[in-house]
Amino acid sequence: MTESDPHSFDLIDQPWLLVRRLDGSVTELSLLETFRQSGDLAGLVGEVPTQVFALTRILLAVVHDVTEGPRDLDEWSELWSADELPVEDIAAYLDRCRDRFDLFHPRTPFLQVAGLRTAKGEVSGLDKIIADIPNGKPFFSTRLGSDQALTFAEAARWVVHCHAFDPSGIKSGAVGDDRVKGGKGYPIGTGWSGYLGGVLPEGANLRETLLLNLIARDFDLTAADACVDRPAWRRAPVTAGVEDPDGRAPTGPVDLFTWQSRRIRLVPQGDKVVGVLVCNGDRVMPQNKFRFEPHSAWRRSQAQEKKLREPTVYMPLEHDPERAIWRGLQALLPQAAAVGQSSEASARLAPGVLKWLALLGDDVIGPDFPIRLRTIGMTYGSQSSTTAEIIDDALSIQSILLSQSAAELRGKVLSCVEAAENGAKALGSLAANLTAASGGDPAGSRERAKESAYAELDGPFRDWVSRLGPNSDAIEQQVLWHRLAGQVVRGLGQDLLDRASPSSWTGRVVKNRLVTSSHADIWFHRELREAFRLAYPDIT
Repeated sequence: MTESDPHSFDLIDQPWLLVRRLDGSVTELSLLETFRQSGDLAGLVGEVPTQVFALTRILLAVVHDVTEGPRDLDEWSELWSADELPVEDIAAYLDRCRDRFDLFHPRTPFLQVAGLRTAKGEVSGLDKIIADIPNGKPFFSTRLGSDQALTFAEAARWVVHCHAFDPSGIKSGAVGDDRVKGGKGYPIGTGWSGYLGGVLPEGANLRETLLLNLIARDFDLTAADACVDRPAWRRAPVTAGVEDPDGRAPTGPVDLFTWQSRRIRLVPQGDKVVGVLVCNGDRVMPQNKFRFEPHSAWRRSQAQEKKLREPTVYMPLEHDPERAIWRGLQALLPQAAAVGQSSEASARLAPGVLKWLALLGDDVIGPDFPIRLRTIGMTYGSQSSTTAEIIDDALSIQSILLSQSAAELRGKVLSCVEAAENGAKALGSLAANLTAASGGDPAGSRERAKESAYAELDGPFRDWVSRLGPNSDAIEQQVLWHRLAGQVVRGLGQDLLDRASPSSWTGRVVKNRLVTSSHADIWFHRELREAFRLAYPDIT
């Protein structure tokens, strides 16, 4: 560093990554120490869950580049069998890239642009980079105090997060960016990860998590070549403008893990960061990136097919903040997501990383290996210009559920999800009918009852599905779930009946039909028997 620019923060050796140890304690470690201690760490921690997603992908990019793949399943198996990650190789690699991992390097600051400026020389407050403080409406936290400053470690984490999840909207206009008009950078979309319904499988420790997500080059998910699929720090430093005026297509997963959706420059003062400049970076379109992006499910979009005049277009399947992960298993479990006639493209594609884990479960890690499926994502407000909600959920399963050899068990699981949905609908109908019988508006009571059913079924389903292993009998487990869930919903229904208004006893005529609490009770139990048929052996 020069005397006029004394700031330096080496991410390789300086602590900046928040980690949770296996004993539950949280600390900050350097990049190298995080790799070195990965077997003793439960995982990364973030100010918000989306930080964990973005930062884990930075670690993955390093390991992919160090191993030049791995090339195939055999090379991956060697990494899995080793006691630790190839730390010495990682250390040598990081040393070669050291200049690119200095947060304030005068020419190549980490994931930033040296000398980035606007025509008027403005910089913004740190609310422009912190996702839990949407413009004008702090709601996730009040992380920034009155001093409006971040430590270097905090700022580094937010730089990574900004590239991944920054909302769209008008940005500061950078000098040197030909897209700027009137001093403004007009919307190009969110950061890349903002498009995704993020799926991040986790193991027992960070080492396992990284390896489970380290997809071999010869796996049919991707045609990426290690020679061209490189992280941002092994590419030429970006400038204020776009890398390619015609738009650069991603070269593979590693490229997407470190995609620079923004041009950023931190403003340090003493030992803190007090300002930031965030401008538009490289735009990437989400259509049909499933061969390069492993951490999201995908949905077929007829609207995009019509717009682009393409026969098949898949878009990332975003998470619904109102739905628990287990209610969306249809889109996550590999074979179940690919059902349909062979001549017709599937409506859904499972995340590539789960297809990879299906292969590992069959050939390496074993069918009873415990996996924590974590779903992380962000939803946005109007025109994707503000942060709306952050999704963070997880479901523990055994790897057999992803296997090609477990089609029957997987089918029963999905059938049980459907049974739970139908049970919730039955409870909703009961609530609506009781309300109608007393002269009220049934719409609100229906939805509240359905949500109460999902809430009460949530814990039992998670526990039930986590116990399904290679020795589980698919039909026996389906019967067990029908009995468990039926008992839960039946109890909720009885509570509604016990609290029903006396006016519902005599009822009302609704759409030419008399509706009383007695009628509602009869109809509810009929629907309940349909939803959980196997809990009623007399039904054939």
